[in-house]
Amino acid sequence: MRLYVLLVNVVAVAASVSTAWLVPVDRTDLVRFGVLTVCAAVAIEATRRIERQREYNRAPTVAYVDTKAVWSIAAVIALPPVLATAMVVVTYAVAWWRIWPRERPVLPHRWIFSAATVLCGTQAAVVVLALGMHHYPGIPSAGFLPGLADLVIIVFAAALRWAINTALVMAAIALSGAPRTLSELFSGFGDQLLEAGAIGLGLVTAALLLLANPLVLVGVVLALVALHRGLLLTQFQRDARTDLTTGLATKRWWRTIAEQYLDRARTGGGTVGVLLLDLDHFKAINDTYGHPIGDLVLREIAIAVRGEVREQDVCGRWGGEEFAVVLPNVPTEEHLGQLADRIRSRVPLVSVALPDRDTVISDLTVSIGCALYPAEHLTGIDDVLVASDTALYRAKQAGRNRVELATR
Repeated sequence: MRLYVLLVNVVAVAASVSTAWLVPVDRTDLVRFGVLTVCAAVAIEATRRIERQREYNRAPTVAYVDTKAVWSIAAVIALPPVLATAMVVVTYAVAWWRIWPRERPVLPHRWIFSAATVLCGTQAAVVVLALGMHHYPGIPSAGFLPGLADLVIIVFAAALRWAINTALVMAAIALSGAPRTLSELFSGFGDQLLEAGAIGLGLVTAALLLLANPLVLVGVVLALVALHRGLLLTQFQRDARTDLTTGLATKRWWRTIAEQYLDRARTGGGTVGVLLLDLDHFKAINDTYGHPIGDLVLREIAIAVRGEVREQDVCGRWGGEEFAVVLPNVPTEEHLGQLADRIRSRVPLVSVALPDRDTVISDLTVSIGCALYPAEHLTGIDDVLVASDTALYRAKQAGRNRVELATR
């Protein structure tokens, strides 16, 4: 992981130096760069509380939606490459300084790496624009066909910049911990469409910077603040359904989904399986290493459990070290037991390296209780949960690290 981060940083610096003098810089470029810098600083200041909350609540397996792309995209289109590079560095430096004024680490390596991935994408975009546009830097040509061709080149360059940046970040996420499935890495990936909106604003900003009074850019700042408000609303909606420690469904949201699955099974003649999982001897981890390490362990266990179930199955944190899984359309109780045993076998493979310590927590075990609906005396979700919990109690009483079915 460290070698990967170092390599990306070196490539970003080398690529930025190699494109720096493709286009000379004049006084007008410096004035435009100053205008963009002021607008970017104002926008960052106006949205820093929202950005701080987004960073706190962001799932660790989801790439960050970078709305600062408005200013760096505008710089790539309208300014010489060296100033486009400077815009990325300036916006990330200002964002780091203002968003985390107290909690920032001595070495802001995460922000440096994020800036490096953006710089790699930016230099690729510079090459595409320099080779493809009629007038670079600048906006699309005035004629219809030449202008359309330039617009296609700009869109392609922006998409390439986004793709390189996102791919480098997702690779870092994949390397940063236990192996993750593609569905886990791309969960919440729809939020990246919001960055497409930021890129579109960047094109508008470049046009306003070159053709109109720079004061018109105030409208872009206001639009960016509104975009952040929309991001915050989406975050609130997700938070209401997602446990922040594990990334699984909250108990209330899990129960809502489970009730919907039971209703469908009742009317359509299907089945629903429910698993209740309890980590064995988890209290010892909290007592020995502290609750923050315990939360880290719970997060890795949650990732492991999600990796063993289907897309339509919903995993939730039931409370403390307990998890719940609801599984629609399970053919038989035997299938349910086999799935539960697969999860039970997966948990001991989880290993958690403790930060700043030469210690690895591993060989964890889990007890699981299972119930399949419909069954005799099971009329609703409460009955299914009681049956699963009773089976879980039997599993723990029988020595832990085992699966018990409700009917046995």
